[in-house]
Amino acid sequence: MVLIFGGAYQGKLAFAQEKFQLSDEDVFFCRADSAPEFSARIICNLENFCLYCLSNGIEPRELLRQNADALRDKIVIARDISQGVVPVDPLQRAWREACGRALIYLAQEAGEVYRVFCGLPERLK
Repeated sequence: MVLIFGGAYQGKLAFAQEKFQLSDEDVFFCRADSAPEFSARIICNLENFCLYCLSNGIEPRELLRQNADALRDKIVIARDISQGVVPVDPLQRAWREACGRALIYLAQEAGEVYRVFCGLPERLK
């Protein structure tokens, strides 16, 4: 697995598509209002997956663990939502924490981890 994370609009998807020579057809975009799918080569917007899970009483990290085999050959892209002012809303705080736990798990499992900032990838692992 490859994990790519960074802020919004920093070029994460473009980096992944270029580095691994993949197209738009290889991308699944997670949504906060629908169940995740792990069949596409690139799983994008993991933060939305986390919000979907929390909204449905599911711990995102556990669902990722249950699907570890399906994720082994995937590229997972997540927006880093851990920066900035801590939200007042309890769901938003829980979402932030759940995303952090999910990213820690994925980073431990991944063969490669990249942080993308201003379109520049930095390999962390």
